[in-house]
Amino acid sequence: QVQLVESGGGLVQAGDSLRLSCVASGRTFSIYPMGWFRQAPGKEREFVAAIGRSDTITTYADSVKGRFTISRDNAKNTVYLQMPSLKPEDTAVYSCAAASIAYLRPGSRISDYRYWGQGTQVTVSS
Repeated sequence: QVQLVESGGGLVQAGDSLRLSCVASGRTFSIYPMGWFRQAPGKEREFVAAIGRSDTITTYADSVKGRFTISRDNAKNTVYLQMPSLKPEDTAVYSCAAASIAYLRPGSRISDYRYWGQGTQVTVSS
């Protein structure tokens, strides 16, 4: 059974930074793509960022490209999302997800991921 536990969310002001963490357990972590998604109130879940087996393969949503950074530490079974310069529109519940197939490249679709964490709330005030 794969478990994903996120942490690092909170209430911050616009321009502040947060780093989200997601710790995985239950299987070999290093070979599977991992992703971050978010869901704002009244909106559908949307893709934020994803990472392949190593830090060299990443993909980002246009809304966060150049601002957020996804990374992973396979020795710690952890994936991170560094979020500097936060904006009110970044407010959402952020969830990490793990693929069940060892794709070379990480996907950006919800259907590319089988396992999901409970999420962590990020609230950015203006």
